[in-house]
Amino acid sequence: MTSYAVVIPTLARDTLADCLAALAAATGPRPEQIVLVDDRPGPEAEAGALEYPLGVLGDLRARTVVLHSGGRGPAAARNTGLRAVTAPWTAFLDDDVQVGPHWCDQLVQDLAEAAPDTGAVQGVIAVPLPGERRPTDWERATAGLARARWITADMAYRTEALKQVGGFDERFTRAFREDADLALRVLAAGWRIRQGRRTTRHPVRPASRWVSLTQQRGNADDALMRRLHGPDWWEKAVAPRGRIRRHAAVTAAAAAALALAAAGRPRAAALAGLGWAAGTAEFAWARIAPGPRTRYEVTTMLVTSALIPPAATWHRLSGAWRHRNAPAWQEVAA
Repeated sequence: MTSYAVVIPTLARDTLADCLAALAAATGPRPEQIVLVDDRPGPEAEAGALEYPLGVLGDLRARTVVLHSGGRGPAAARNTGLRAVTAPWTAFLDDDVQVGPHWCDQLVQDLAEAAPDTGAVQGVIAVPLPGERRPTDWERATAGLARARWITADMAYRTEALKQVGGFDERFTRAFREDADLALRVLAAGWRIRQGRRTTRHPVRPASRWVSLTQQRGNADDALMRRLHGPDWWEKAVAPRGRIRRHAAVTAAAAAALALAAAGRPRAAALAGLGWAAGTAEFAWARIAPGPRTRYEVTTMLVTSALIPPAATWHRLSGAWRHRNAPAWQEVAA
């Protein structure tokens, strides 16, 4: 029988108990180990926030170890967990997912069917959306996970393959692109990645109305991806290209309007301002049209659509500068 370990990085969010309860309830061969990596920084990590989630594991509690990674992000947390794994397969789960009722059975079947050159098997992600109304911008963004390649919400790797490529690149400090980067390095090392049949549920978690704005920090990670994997990394990772070029153009139009106005050229400033307004309106409508169009949603989309282009452009440029000489990832010593 194929043995495996489960590694779950966590910030001790409320979703963790549901994640562990679903894993404990799943039928099939049990994981050899569960490595729960607490990534909260400093003294906060010593609080008793994990006592209840660990209590729902039942007999799996004896197979569970809790490690601390010091608040360095999910990539570093997964590497911390990986160093403790002795099983031939390492299954990564996020702490806000819920595995299906037969997940353990289906995972073992996925792994047993893997050819010797298969380095990883991805799970199927299901994102439940409201049926009584159209989804919000945040809900649609979360639903995109169901189509994403290689996401660690449910991703099983051969432990050998992970250690061969040095694990996750810890320069990706957010839960963004670190999974695609790892997969591209595993593929480049000669392994294959296939789609499995097991299913994991990824609920839409509550989020601030400004979540789309804070997500623009990921543009710095895109700059790191370009440095590491070349300008065609989008195609390699089968990732949507996004709107960074449009965001840069809209931001440039706004900057030009301000500069021209300050230089006493009102007509040219007005023309540039119209370009900014048209680009911003197109972006806002692209986000409003498929949504529920409530006052709250429309207001949020209007404000954030004006703020996102300069934020995205800033993070992309700052990331390109910060990572301009980034070398290939090397494994951090245990």
